[in-house]
Amino acid sequence: MLLQAVLKQFGAGGYGGSDNLITDEAELQQHQKLEKLYISTRTAKHFQRDIVRGVEGYIIVGSKQVEIETKLSEDSKKYGSENTCTSGNTLSKAALSFGRARALMEKEHGNLLKALGTQVAEPLRAMVMGSPLEDARHLAQRYDRMRQEAESQVLYLTDVLDMCLY
Repeated sequence: MLLQAVLKQFGAGGYGGSDNLITDEAELQQHQKLEKLYISTRTAKHFQRDIVRGVEGYIIVGSKQVEIETKLSEDSKKYGSENTCTSGNTLSKAALSFGRARALMEKEHGNLLKALGTQVAEPLRAMVMGSPLEDARHLAQRYDRMRQEAESQVLYLTDVLDMCLY
């Protein structure tokens, strides 16, 4: 863009044409948009990474809780099935029922944790590591390099034209 503006400027017969100003402003606006895009994608990436860490922490703590609760339900079922000598077996029946119910609850809790891992944490982790968020950064860097190259070419062409004019 910058090179085209310089060539238009010299092709129009002089320095300081108004097309150059418009092109530079448009280029500056595009560059600012790229910078904003890069900053927002970087912020989103950090936010997603924090969410992934939180979900993974929840899964780890929840899995440990499932282990403990499963052990409790097994112990309750064991107590209910082995201790039939209490009066009327009421306590044994209650312990056995509690153990069975608790085992079902912990099975569902474990399924929920697995689903969180496969349906939430893994896709988010893939997004954090994925290319769409990195593309904006690479695009901004590439644009900066192209702009620097164009500026150096403009300086070179200016020097060449100055030598030709004098």
